Amino acid sequence: MSNMPKCWVVIPAAGIGERVGSSIPKQYLQIAGKTVLQHAISPFVGNGRIAGITVALHPEDTHFSTLEMNATTCDKIHSVIGGETRAHSVLNALDSIEAQLAKDDFVLVHDAARPCLSNNDLDLLIDACLTHEVGGIIGSRVADTIKHVENNNIVSTLDRENIWRAYTPQMFKFGLLQSAIQKAFKDNIYITDEASAIEYIGYQPCMIEGDARNIKVTTAEDISLAEIFLQEEKRK
Repeated sequence: MSNMPKCWVVIPAAGIGERVGSSIPKQYLQIAGKTVLQHAISPFVGNGRIAGITVALHPEDTHFSTLEMNATTCDKIHSVIGGETRAHSVLNALDSIEAQLAKDDFVLVHDAARPCLSNNDLDLLIDACLTHEVGGIIGSRVADTIKHVENNNIVSTLDRENIWRAYTPQMFKFGLLQSAIQKAFKDNIYITDEASAIEYIGYQPCMIEGDARNIKVTTAEDISLAEIFLQEEKRK
């Protein structure tokens, strides 16, 4: 019997995606023949090291059950009701799978609106984090000049040498991530991603350099860009 830790995926998908300007949540918009959410889930379904996938849904979600890839059609996929914020949705999902995971098993949290994750980046992250005491995230170095702006006025130019964009998946040990989010909630600390929760309790996640095309769909322009990236990947 293998002693390797399990890897489980959590996808918070309870948001309504107002900035895209669509009448439906952005994770259900169509790109290259599938919904954004289906593209986001797909790399994990096909990866043999992923034991299961939990999708956190809005209480009134009516779209997920209609997808070709859902909790009914795929044994790997499960769903749970999400929360008021991304962090609440992630914690609800973690609590729902607690009985299936040991504290040292790993959870990969991935944005529902991030459809361009490559199989290569997923494998890079898993390989790096399985041997790391904390876990880590996928990201990319910032190439642009970064300005600190207040009231529409530039205050200073920041040193971009050590500045990275944080992407997902973000992969951490189950027990550590669960306790970190719980601690942040208890202390009324706002966390924007899983790494910030881990950082808050004093740990340093590793950063894995990934493909900058792993974009998050936030605006209508992102839809067109994601479709270009997905078509390029399909032609490989």
